[in-house]
Amino acid sequence: MAEPAPSTRPSKKTLIAASLVGTSIEWYDYYIFGTAAALAFGSVFYPKFSSTAGTLAALATFAVGFVARPLGGAVIGHFGDRIGRRSMLVLTLLLTGGTTTLIGVLPTYAAIGVGAPLLLVLLRVLQGFGVGGEWGGAVLIASEHATPRRRAVYGSFAQFGVPVGVLTSNLAFLAVSGLSDDDFLAWGWRIPFLLSVVLVVGGLLVRSRLQDAPEFTKAKRERATNRAPLAELVRRQPVTLVLASLASIAPPAIGYTVTVYMLTYGTTVVGFDRTTLLWLILASTAIWIGAIVLAALASDRFGSRRVYVLGAVTAVLWPVPMFLLVDTGAAGPAFLSFAVAALVQGIMAGAQGGLFTEIFDVRVRYSGISIAYQLGGMVGGAVTPLVATALFGASGSSTAVALYVAALSLVSLVAAVGLSVRRAALTEDRSAASVRPSA
Repeated sequence: MAEPAPSTRPSKKTLIAASLVGTSIEWYDYYIFGTAAALAFGSVFYPKFSSTAGTLAALATFAVGFVARPLGGAVIGHFGDRIGRRSMLVLTLLLTGGTTTLIGVLPTYAAIGVGAPLLLVLLRVLQGFGVGGEWGGAVLIASEHATPRRRAVYGSFAQFGVPVGVLTSNLAFLAVSGLSDDDFLAWGWRIPFLLSVVLVVGGLLVRSRLQDAPEFTKAKRERATNRAPLAELVRRQPVTLVLASLASIAPPAIGYTVTVYMLTYGTTVVGFDRTTLLWLILASTAIWIGAIVLAALASDRFGSRRVYVLGAVTAVLWPVPMFLLVDTGAAGPAFLSFAVAALVQGIMAGAQGGLFTEIFDVRVRYSGISIAYQLGGMVGGAVTPLVATALFGASGSSTAVALYVAALSLVSLVAAVGLSVRRAALTEDRSAASVRPSA
């Protein structure tokens, strides 16, 4: 029986839309939780705690989602490597969108007591599980359709979803920021969550047109997919997995310091009002998006590894000046602080998709890039707001927080350099294998 002819490849516009729209929606869902955790959840779900303890409890709930993300990356990555990228991307969109909408209708602590924060934590875990498999699939559905010389640009489509998610989540909260504190805490915070259902429907319509890339389809047809991708990944590329995970820490460490921790720090310590900070962060996303474009183009020209290392160097250097500028209490210096932080993130984000696609074998690629990205996100994103709050509480100084973020970025820098060396070694090994006489 003859094999069916391969399907027509999706157009570049379809790939951009499917990768960008899906990740934008999922990161919108994720970031509105972070914003709500900083501005509302302490009062709504943990009212029996003190102000500081309530904030820590809300941020801990935010962090729980990051713990679920590596598990989601492993499980969804497993099926993405065995079954295909497209079906898993539909699943991740349904998981994150559905749980986000349910958060918008959750009863509060005042209504049902301790059941309210327990349900919030459960939904956050499910949301994190879905997000865990999203980024890897969105990167691969685009980058695997690209030629090797355009993989960074195609891989960057998914990266736009992060700043777009920040932009849209901040816009959603700005729309309700004019409410009184009582109205905002009573019902205003729910509106951004309920809007998610509309966005998810649009995302599903776009992703229904997707197809898996020829590279994956060929591997599936000719060699069959690996029955245990994670075991194969750990057996064949353990060093690559560890280094890629460590290299992934810096972007979320910088990002969540700005988009989550600064909302609490800026309003309660420095004295900014909530609306001003949201507008400043929103404005900086334009620089973030522009930096992703330039970094992706540079990566395809000069190499993803070099560009990513450059971004990691800037991530080490910027945290101390970033806090000094915010501590002035003036909008201009604060915007400069956030703008350069956005530039730092954009440089690494533009290179990351192409780099991670290159370093993992196609048969374990979904698992590899998902787990590495999510483990880095757990350390850099989940832990940073919590540690930052605790460090400031203990020291009374933002310097300790800045040095902590810089130290995390230094870990990523060292790992990125090591990953570059490791990939060069792998390339040499493959070249040698290609000329080695067969037995």
